[in-house]
Amino acid sequence: MSDSVRTDDRTGHRVRRRDFLKTTAAAAAGFTIVPRHVLGAGMTAPSDRLNIAGIGVGGMGRVNLTALSTENIVALCDVDWDYAGRTLARLPAEIQEREGQVKSLGSDADRKEMLEWIESTRRLADQVPRAKRYTDYREMLDKQKDLDAVMVATPDHMHAAIALAAIDLGKHVYVQKPLTWSVEEARKLAQKAAASKVATQMGNQGHSSDDARLLNEYIWAGAIGDVHEVHVWTDRPLGYWPQAVPRPEPATAAATPGDETRWDAEALSAKLAAAMGGGLRVPDTLAWDLFLGVAPYVPYHPVYHPFNWRGWVDWGVGPLGDMGAHLIDHAMWALDLGYPTSIETVSTPFNKVSYPAATVVYFEFPARASRPPVRLTWYDGGLLPKKPEEIGNEELDKTGGVLFIGTKGKLLCRTLGANPRLLPKTLHDSFGLPPQKLPRIATSHEMNWVEAAKGTAEASCPFDYAARLTEVMLLGIVSLRAGRRIEYDGANMRVTNIAWANQFLSREYRPGWSM
Repeated sequence: MSDSVRTDDRTGHRVRRRDFLKTTAAAAAGFTIVPRHVLGAGMTAPSDRLNIAGIGVGGMGRVNLTALSTENIVALCDVDWDYAGRTLARLPAEIQEREGQVKSLGSDADRKEMLEWIESTRRLADQVPRAKRYTDYREMLDKQKDLDAVMVATPDHMHAAIALAAIDLGKHVYVQKPLTWSVEEARKLAQKAAASKVATQMGNQGHSSDDARLLNEYIWAGAIGDVHEVHVWTDRPLGYWPQAVPRPEPATAAATPGDETRWDAEALSAKLAAAMGGGLRVPDTLAWDLFLGVAPYVPYHPVYHPFNWRGWVDWGVGPLGDMGAHLIDHAMWALDLGYPTSIETVSTPFNKVSYPAATVVYFEFPARASRPPVRLTWYDGGLLPKKPEEIGNEELDKTGGVLFIGTKGKLLCRTLGANPRLLPKTLHDSFGLPPQKLPRIATSHEMNWVEAAKGTAEASCPFDYAARLTEVMLLGIVSLRAGRRIEYDGANMRVTNIAWANQFLSREYRPGWSM
């Protein structure tokens, strides 16, 4: 269930050791809890650490565990221990490589960041051999009685089932983005989290960045007036994972007389399916049935796993799910958008099993009190909005960004809310910094969640907010699958203009699986 190292392997997360709780009571069973005052200033006593399990640890999950390495990593779960094992086994070599790079870095800040990464990665490498390994998360949750918290970084379709099971057991939960595969799952997960009072966090780390908070403060201070239009874009899936490809099939299934002369779209798709082949043997180290989990049965093929699952409808939600949480987030948060009333997705050809090569999604949000309606437009697959004239000869960052258009000016930022700036430049220079309204997160996004679990901080992106953000993103997928514009009643979670499109708000789980 490994998410991919290519999903933006941010191994530079800052991880600082913090003072957390007061010394707890000594444990029984013959071992001693060491109080902090015995260890000395700056050290974290074992009694102050959470016992954390990682589920899906071969890609982004490994990055999250690195940021959590001041805690006790007591269990690891993955459906492919060949892939996940190899990524974890590389930790010592990666540490050695980075150590050799420290002196060549150009600034003290870069060297400090690298040294922090080395320290946190070494802590994780030290813990990996001691952690209990599992293949089935259900077995782990049943047998691992010492767990306080669970980090989930599996493919999207398994997020809800695992998180709900963990919350039912009273575990704090960190879930990679997108929070869920379906709208219904997002609603249920938010409801369950609210009822349980556990600490929750979605893994959109930009939400904890200083720049994202500065962006909000510019908007709230009225720097660009009333915002009525937002453009959001990403280059995904280009260069990351395949989309707009047919389901692999045995060669005989696509071969019909005369096909050798046809190269139209339909015939080409059949040839590609046959070229990829089917009926391949599942690797011995991969628990394919557990990978499929709640999703329908599909025969194994390496074009699905590892990593490439994100472009397939059964398991992922494409660029909207991958990057919407990092990009649409800023408009949802800064403008308090709520649910859209109308969503229309247009795309390159969509074969219903693999997401299109590129999409544009139009979200219409209603007015909120004195604030005007907002049209938010999403672009992926290399498509871009019109370049704002205020940036002159400069080009938009093709990898991704957000452009807010207001009555007094514009605001432009990069992915994760990075480098927010007012347009034109004269506005940016004259406005200065806005009043600070939001606290800054001094630790990493992951450690902010740990602090929330320990009661010393509020989670940056808890499920009550993350579920709403995820639902908005997923409504773009609902419109895509419906093949037309949908009108949406967010209060009642209903598509109102096309009754049959409501089927795309949820999914029927495979027999043997439940929410």
